[in-house]
Amino acid sequence: MLVGYARVSTREQETRLQLDALRRAGVERFFEEKASAVGHRPVLRQCFDSLSRGDVLVFWKMDRIARSLRDLLGFAEELSEKGVSLRSLSEPIDTSTPVGEYLFHNLGAFAQLERSLIRERVFAGQVAAMRAGVRFGRPRLLQPDRHAVVQGMARAGLSKSEIGRRLGVSPATVRRSLLDADGHPRRL
Repeated sequence: MLVGYARVSTREQETRLQLDALRRAGVERFFEEKASAVGHRPVLRQCFDSLSRGDVLVFWKMDRIARSLRDLLGFAEELSEKGVSLRSLSEPIDTSTPVGEYLFHNLGAFAQLERSLIRERVFAGQVAAMRAGVRFGRPRLLQPDRHAVVQGMARAGLSKSEIGRRLGVSPATVRRSLLDADGHPRRL
């Protein structure tokens, strides 16, 4: 049996285009959802639970069923264990045929390669930026020249809470300021 799943991200959007395409493809049973792909999708889960061996889950585009290729591969594995195939109306995905399953897995392999190459480029860019002196993360609340002020206040006997109040930072920031790069107390 051909089972269709249509999804739009917001209540204001319509699934009419997807449903029309699914009808033209011969879909007999429909599941329609109006929810973001990021959140919980109970209709998709209901759709999966209703599928049985020999069924084909048909969807308009990959991004209507999965947030990412990783999600799609996970769904494909879950459905494959139930004997269910996947078919996209917009991409060359049809796991009900040997060639379609082959293309699906190659697509997954290429996507994984692309993710790995992106990760390598991002890491190389971060290393180059660090070598050029770029600092990552939140800006420091106390600049290095303020450490001497914190130390002077601590020598004068002020508590970390009082120092923090006067400088507009938390006691934890004051405590970190009183430690050196190795985490040992700085000499007052």
